[in-house]
Amino acid sequence: MLSRLIPSIAVLSLVAPAVICAQETPTEREAAKDVLQRMAALENAIDVPRLVQTMTAPDPAREAVAARARALMESELLALSDDICTHPEIGFKEQRSVQTLADALRAHDFEVTIGAGGLETAFVARYKRNHGGPNLGVIVEYDALRGTRGPFHGDQHCSQGPIGIAAAVAVAEFLTKNNVPGSVTVFGTPGEEMLEPSAKTVMHDAHVFDGMDVIVRSHASSQTSRPAPGFGTCCLNIDGVKYTFSGAPAHQMTAWNGRNALEAVIHLFENIDAVRSNLRPEARIQGIITEGGAAPNVVPDRAQADFYIRYPDEVYLRTVREFVDNAAKAAALATGTKVKIDNYGSSRDGIGVASLSEIAFALLKTYGAGKVVDQPAKPQGFEESGSVSRDIPGIGFTAYSSDAPNHTYEMEQDNLKPVGHTGFIVDAQAMAALLHSFATHAEYRAAVKKEFDGVKALFGDYLKALEKTYTTPKVTDPK
Repeated sequence: MLSRLIPSIAVLSLVAPAVICAQETPTEREAAKDVLQRMAALENAIDVPRLVQTMTAPDPAREAVAARARALMESELLALSDDICTHPEIGFKEQRSVQTLADALRAHDFEVTIGAGGLETAFVARYKRNHGGPNLGVIVEYDALRGTRGPFHGDQHCSQGPIGIAAAVAVAEFLTKNNVPGSVTVFGTPGEEMLEPSAKTVMHDAHVFDGMDVIVRSHASSQTSRPAPGFGTCCLNIDGVKYTFSGAPAHQMTAWNGRNALEAVIHLFENIDAVRSNLRPEARIQGIITEGGAAPNVVPDRAQADFYIRYPDEVYLRTVREFVDNAAKAAALATGTKVKIDNYGSSRDGIGVASLSEIAFALLKTYGAGKVVDQPAKPQGFEESGSVSRDIPGIGFTAYSSDAPNHTYEMEQDNLKPVGHTGFIVDAQAMAALLHSFATHAEYRAAVKKEFDGVKALFGDYLKALEKTYTTPKVTDPK
């Protein structure tokens, strides 16, 4: 095992200096240079390489927990993964998947409550023999992608429940058998691919995650990697916005008697294209037309477009959003229609810490993860909505489990192949091992808390630095 740790420790010796260039864009790195230097000093004080060496040193008890997670996957939970993968359900419609996961948890002595946070397909499962702190949380997801051919598991969410259950059961059994203090809770979070609403934020606002000392989750990938510490999200900061236009119906042969809402939507897309050169190149504006009329011979009096408006930081995202909102208002004005703007969901930066990500990464390699990327990726929290990871430390495990990119039919096919099964088992082992280390080492818990609290304290300064950087050009009145 030690020989396999040497490469990760060598890379980790570079973690602190790398923090200075950890944020996603050159603008962020330059504007927040002082903040990132202070973060680098914090990482040096934590001494993550030493933590990795300590937490991954030979430990028969930890290996037994990881072996139990593997055995659970091989004996029952890979079959459960295959079952969910072949019965895909889109977000907030995952009744069958939730019931299947709940049954598996109950079979292993968890008490399951469905409907957490007021969401019909969210759940909380607590081990019946929980015994004080630390409180270990496991987030699992199970929603399928919305595709033109119907729902499909092209992001391998179907595997996350079985992986999380394997780790949770293995650790819970260890705590009980050895009379070690600690509690294990599994959180079922629906609709990860949908912002309407952002399920984890809704659950967090409802205090579902309160009391957790750490939260772990997994996600599929075509490589084994981990994020750098800092502020960020996997998929940029997002505003989910619907633009609904209303007009007046008329016969298309006498269209001047009406007002065409579909034309307004078309103008919205054209207006966005017209202003792209005024936006920073990292912006992503992604939209589809969800309503466009009912019949070719009737002027559409209602049309709608759904957009994900994205940027690497939440400060400049406000500028991008303003451009798109103005494009919609201009489209309505130009076509004599009216527009309603509905910001139905959002995703914001979370907080990531090296004391969790680097140990998770070392453990993934220890248990045989493939296609390892040694350099840390951009910073991100452990869940997409950002909200939970701003308040509770955690990590998302990312083991190689597909030869295809995310959100593809090819990745869906890998769910049932050895490449998928092998990656899922590696994730479960590494997750169980990290939870064991967190539960049994008070000094490790203290280091995670120290780093998390320190990075969180810097977040406000980071946002203030960006506020000073993004200046709006002064536009004079025409003469």
